[in-house]
Amino acid sequence: MFGTSGIRGPVGEVVTSELALSIGRALGTTDVESVVIGRDPRESGRFLADAFSAGLRECGTDVVDIGLAATPTVARSITWQDADAGVSITASHNPPTDNGIKLWNPSGQAFDTNQRAEITKLVEEKTFDLARWDETGEETQWTGAHAKHVEILSEAVSSANLTVVVDVGNGAGQVTADALFKLGCDVETLNAQPDGRFPARPSEPTAENCRSLCEHVAATNADLGIAHDGDADRMMAVDEHGDFLSGDVLLTLFARQRAGKGETIATPVDTSLIVEDVLAEQGADVVRTQVGDVYVAERATEPDVVFGGEQSGAWIWPDQTLCPDGSLAACRLAELVARNGPLSELTTEIGEYPIRRKNVEVADKVSLMERLADAVTDRYADANTIDGVRVSLDDGWFLIRASGTEPLVRIAAEARDPDAADAVFEMADEFVAEHAE
Repeated sequence: MFGTSGIRGPVGEVVTSELALSIGRALGTTDVESVVIGRDPRESGRFLADAFSAGLRECGTDVVDIGLAATPTVARSITWQDADAGVSITASHNPPTDNGIKLWNPSGQAFDTNQRAEITKLVEEKTFDLARWDETGEETQWTGAHAKHVEILSEAVSSANLTVVVDVGNGAGQVTADALFKLGCDVETLNAQPDGRFPARPSEPTAENCRSLCEHVAATNADLGIAHDGDADRMMAVDEHGDFLSGDVLLTLFARQRAGKGETIATPVDTSLIVEDVLAEQGADVVRTQVGDVYVAERATEPDVVFGGEQSGAWIWPDQTLCPDGSLAACRLAELVARNGPLSELTTEIGEYPIRRKNVEVADKVSLMERLADAVTDRYADANTIDGVRVSLDDGWFLIRASGTEPLVRIAAEARDPDAADAVFEMADEFVAEHAE
């Protein structure tokens, strides 16, 4: 039922009011007395939030409804309201036909594997602890979450006298523009009107989807551009020349700024070698996790990890919150540029390695991955199998893993020069071709 980022799918098919009601009942059956609820701009979020709230209250749990809000605002509001959990009704960067449910702990960490399993079991078995008629929960509204988030960001980050363009993407990320303005930036917004149809651009902040932002930054005197997805847990960036930065470069930039000697950053198995190479220069380490910010956050709970992120745009500073906070990332990036100079120069210092990627459509990804794991580990005894199979080589690495949502097996390979990258990729591709037959 749960994927790596909660529950997502088409409204009326996978995600329904009945499902929201059941998960609300399940959460209310656990040891929670109060829950914060927020949603992104999708219209379906209104009735899904109502259904979820009904399920909670039916089990005696009080609800604090903060309305339209970024996912990190929801996650942070749990402690601000002295609640026990939070739920964001959002499909994040998915198309407008979809919606979803994300569950959060007071630390900002998404529900972990055991918590998700408990909720799933309660829903499947329908073993809900419904309250007596006179012991049901109450719902209240709190309109101060947005302002509180802006205040917290302005306290966590130094002032920055920059010109910043923020592409909200018709999502819930207005908190970024407000926080940057409070930090002293000259802020211009694009697509700032919340609209769950996402008419201006697709919600996912990719280079292709953010061409208007790139062109606008390049045509003005802006110092950088910021782009969010629908619920603003992701943040991607554009430098002052209008060039869209890759997630690996942003990850390296943040990690280099945060991690010192003897400290560790957490990142998924498909992250570039450039992160390890750059951090090695300053005596910091990298630990690999499964793909998905929920797994990065789980590793970031350990005291040696000072930062976590994945190249999709999810950035976690555990001293602030274990929820990926796109607004915090935007403010931290502005702070970095204000202190150290143009973003283009900072990223040129980092560079990039050639990486090759391919998706292979398969009939049975589970059985194929079992065969591949056996074959690859037979040849490479030290292969990493926490998520698919990843092999580290002298001149690079390759990763073969099943898609979490589609009938695909994904191949990725990277090396420090193009010829080596091609050779490593061909090796991985041959493994898949051989065992897909």
